[in-house]
Amino acid sequence: MKTTSMVAGATVALAAAVAGGYFWGRHENTAASRSASASNSAVHEVLYWYDPMHPDKHFARPGPSPFMPSMRLVPRYGGAGANETGVRVSARVEQNLGVRTALVQRGVLRRKLRVPGVLAWDRRHSVAVSARVDGVITRLFVRARFDRVRAGQPLAEILAPEWSSAAAEYRALADARSSEVRTLRAAARQRLVALGMSADQIRSLGSDPDGGILLRAPTSGVVSALEVREGERVSAGATLMRIDDLARLWLDAAIPQSEVAGIGPGTAVMIEVSALPGQVFAGRTESLLPEVDARTRTETARIVVNNPDGRLAPGMFASVRFATASAMSHPLVPDEALISTGTGNRVILDLGGGRFEPRTVRTGASAGGYTEVLAGLDGGERVVTSGEFLIDSEADLGDALQRLTASPKQAPP
Repeated sequence: MKTTSMVAGATVALAAAVAGGYFWGRHENTAASRSASASNSAVHEVLYWYDPMHPDKHFARPGPSPFMPSMRLVPRYGGAGANETGVRVSARVEQNLGVRTALVQRGVLRRKLRVPGVLAWDRRHSVAVSARVDGVITRLFVRARFDRVRAGQPLAEILAPEWSSAAAEYRALADARSSEVRTLRAAARQRLVALGMSADQIRSLGSDPDGGILLRAPTSGVVSALEVREGERVSAGATLMRIDDLARLWLDAAIPQSEVAGIGPGTAVMIEVSALPGQVFAGRTESLLPEVDARTRTETARIVVNNPDGRLAPGMFASVRFATASAMSHPLVPDEALISTGTGNRVILDLGGGRFEPRTVRTGASAGGYTEVLAGLDGGERVVTSGEFLIDSEADLGDALQRLTASPKQAPP
């Protein structure tokens, strides 16, 4: 009990000391502000009037602030030492507040973004095998989905009366000797081509007029869709099967609308899937699709992923990491230095010698604990990163007192 009482007493004493130092500093600051204001009024010429909440806006005449009509504009004087603004804090108060500062440096903001994605077939390498004429599937060499096929491999045999009659006519003219008959054979061949028969199919025509026509794989890959069965009747234009290339996949990644800046064709990504822990796959962004999902407010980035060994499969969920950089160099400030005003942001500048000044800034993107400053800073300034809220409150109070106690000479006529 005694130890607890002693600790509590020490804590209260420390808090009282900090508070006392802070309010002593505030009194000192207010008195210094009044003294400096009177001295400036007597010695220096007024350059312009301004609202301390918006110091970048200058006015030629005194009067109420257009941003807050209940407050009055304050003068900015010319001459040496007359442009000191903000608040002056004693070393003791500065120490009690635990004020820390950081140097504002210009640089390119590099962001790391992680979003979910889903692997899919690359439809640009997808090939559909279809029936060119009405017919019946007499034989089917591919029996199940995801069977692998090679280019030129037989897929199905189709019996089509329209093909058969044209093929029979072409065969009948095979032993042509005269130029007239050769012309008729060439015309019969053109008819087969017009019916959708390939050159390889025409060369493979047998002597049996009732035989079917072989459909061969136009490319190597995986049969991702199989729409027919042996003995089934098909109509002209019907898709029989689809062949896709497993060695090259698409990855569709959903990116929040606010994060798409800097992502475009060629942006490199790193991909991880839970099915293969510890393995990282590289990819590149092919395009940023020009559509935003109205429900999730995300935009899709289409990524090309090479998959030569077939370890990745369409339908897998993936974690996608983007590494992007801003297009331009900007002043970068630590996130903890920013003070939100409700309508914008500002920072507290450390002017040296215990002087601090609030500065309105326009911010851009944030990443890695830093935020771009698009306007308000040039780089090289020092900003307060700890204790800035109390200094900001002190500056606001000092400006309010200065306006409330302004001399009649500073008031508008």
